[in-house]
Amino acid sequence: MANQGAKKRRDENKQHMANLLRLIIACNVVYVLVRMLIFHSSFTWKHWIGLFVTSLAYGISYQQLANMAKPSYSDDGELLDGGFDMSTEGICGYLHDVIYITSFVQVTSIISGKFWLVFLVIPAFAAYKVLGFAKGFLSPGSEGDTEDEKSRKKREKIERRASRGKFIKTRNR
Repeated sequence: MANQGAKKRRDENKQHMANLLRLIIACNVVYVLVRMLIFHSSFTWKHWIGLFVTSLAYGISYQQLANMAKPSYSDDGELLDGGFDMSTEGICGYLHDVIYITSFVQVTSIISGKFWLVFLVIPAFAAYKVLGFAKGFLSPGSEGDTEDEKSRKKREKIERRASRGKFIKTRNR
């Protein structure tokens, strides 16, 4: 019972990674069957590059998620950690988004080549996040200018209290 949570997470991660792998394989099979076999007359070198790019995006994202979901064991084989929680936000969520956007682009690009433009959402979102992160470092002086009178007085009062020494009562015998 001690490692019940770790076992549960390990099993959930295993099932989740299997589902992601099924999605990736299904999208690739649909693309290859429909694009290469049915629409083979319009299949050009650009489609080979598209297949390579989507496979690369799938591979990198899936491998990162697989490394995060990998459980850790002690030397005697006891389960220590069930792996990273795949339902959390942050980098794990971004990697899932890359897989889902890639599958959408790959399947819909069978209909029209213009769907490849949706793939630009990934670097655009990354640039947005990086610029937002860098913006915090570039403008540190603008925060103090927007302080109103009430919050300024409250801050000064707290600073005065903090600067006063605290009295400690001791018992004399």
